[in-house]
Amino acid sequence: MRCDSRETNVTDFLPKITFLLPEMQRPFEVMLFALVAASGFTPVCVLEFCTYTDSAEPPNAVMCRWNQSVWGLPRDLDRFRVSCKKLMEAFPIDEGKGNHARPVKNCIFSKSTPTPLKGPLRLAATSKEVIEGILDLDVAVTRSDGFLHYASGGRLLPGSVPLAHRYGGHQFGHWAGQLGDGRAHSLGQYTNRKGEVWELQLKGSGKTPYSRSGDGRAVIRSSVREFLGSEAMHFLGVPTSRAASLIVSDEPVVRDQFYNGNVKTERGAVVLRLANSWFRIGSLEILSESGEIDLLRKLLIFVIGEHFPSIRPDDPDKYLAFYSTVVNETARLIARWTSVGFAHGVCNTDNFSLLSVTLDYGPFGFMESYSPHFVPNTSDDEGRYAVGAQAAAGLFNLQKLATALGPVLSERQQSEARDSLRGYVDIYRKRIHQLFKAKLGLLGDEEDDGYLIAFLLKMMEETHSDFTMTFRHLSEASFQQLLNRNFTQLWALEDLASYKLFPDWLRMYQLRLLRQQNDGDSERQHRMKRENPRYVLRNWMAESAIRKAEKNDFSEVALLHHILTLPFITQETAEKAGYAERPPSWAERLQVSCSS
Repeated sequence: MRCDSRETNVTDFLPKITFLLPEMQRPFEVMLFALVAASGFTPVCVLEFCTYTDSAEPPNAVMCRWNQSVWGLPRDLDRFRVSCKKLMEAFPIDEGKGNHARPVKNCIFSKSTPTPLKGPLRLAATSKEVIEGILDLDVAVTRSDGFLHYASGGRLLPGSVPLAHRYGGHQFGHWAGQLGDGRAHSLGQYTNRKGEVWELQLKGSGKTPYSRSGDGRAVIRSSVREFLGSEAMHFLGVPTSRAASLIVSDEPVVRDQFYNGNVKTERGAVVLRLANSWFRIGSLEILSESGEIDLLRKLLIFVIGEHFPSIRPDDPDKYLAFYSTVVNETARLIARWTSVGFAHGVCNTDNFSLLSVTLDYGPFGFMESYSPHFVPNTSDDEGRYAVGAQAAAGLFNLQKLATALGPVLSERQQSEARDSLRGYVDIYRKRIHQLFKAKLGLLGDEEDDGYLIAFLLKMMEETHSDFTMTFRHLSEASFQQLLNRNFTQLWALEDLASYKLFPDWLRMYQLRLLRQQNDGDSERQHRMKRENPRYVLRNWMAESAIRKAEKNDFSEVALLHHILTLPFITQETAEKAGYAERPPSWAERLQVSCSS
């Protein structure tokens, strides 16, 4: 039985999560863009270019480790094993043969063999932190010919039975039916020396039964973005899938990048990526929509048992507890996205992880000039997934998850699930407020903190101030500089200061800081620098690296990757590259679409 027709309507919540504050006795009405700082990151120094200009050492990183290997890690891929046993024993496997597109029923996975890339293969990028820290391999293994083939689908790792996952999804608000891994192959699970279980997957590795009319390939431009985007997000402290390597080829791949009839030939590439699980909301939706309720229960029991240890398997409310957890963690994930100005671009249910980690890096983008209406995806004509609308998208997706769970929930449990969903807005709003205060270095709680945040964001929107650098420059400015309004070399604050009421806001902010007990200026600056990155993967930076990569020059991909592993630390190489300067004029003309 599905959730009844009284299910919570998204529009009931929209007034609560739009960014207009209630009426206040203030000079003007302000808009609150719901953002917070991501707290609690653990940066690891893996830079090749270890030159820091900050006085403080990188947290938890006292030396450059890029050129150091963990002693004793294997360099022989033939000794590296994955296992598909647990997944294959837990679920029925599609009995169909071949990779031709077809409707699939009564299974979670289809066996599907990757199609090797054609032409000379080149290693464009690799993540030492993933190779050594997660996969327990010496990074030197990536320089072998064998790695090129294993990481691009040309050979199968020992123990691998490649699988393509069947799922469905709501895309831009409409049920799209069967979707699935149309160009991805799961190679198996690997349990590392820390006891972590990671599922390895190739993206761009050829057709599967879920390819529909696609060719199963990915191109260099989208693969560079996937590799850099997922690794950058990890080091920003945002839960995400990871990327181990990027292999490029000379195989021609035809794409109409902007769906305007301008077809061109690009080159194929494959990303080796990892996640603790690739199950998503659409994994459950397809089973519920197809009436495969026994399989729905089986998948839920598996996911809960593997990934939700706090939920007892004999708990009669285990599905409800699972749902409440996903509601809570999804709210927190989207808050962390927005805290760094990240717009996913395609917030469909088939792209939302059941483990609340960021999946599927397509037409994403980081805001430059602050605007809650920022849309990175040119295919999103209506702005459904604008950065300021992601919270509403999350709410919609959680509604659809509740609907999918309906057949395994009693009427009481369905009612309690709706209660959990109603709590989503408060979870999100509290997380926004709490973490956004951290971006401003505020300690304790004061009644006007929300207004102070909203006032700032209103000014930023009106002045088109740079999102990342405004907060970073507030972190770097001393109290005396703020007092004197001395913003030399702090270009983002110069822009912000052009707003007529900026002196009023600055005075409020200074007084708020002065009321903080036992908090020195250097401590405040240090705390804020840990919350506000100096470098994010702006579209123009990725585009510059892509243009070189398409000519087999991967130097800028490597440079960006290294710099983005320490986004909170000022780095000389990044400064020379202009990564903290005003975006170049040509950046405004860049467009990103779903075509990849």
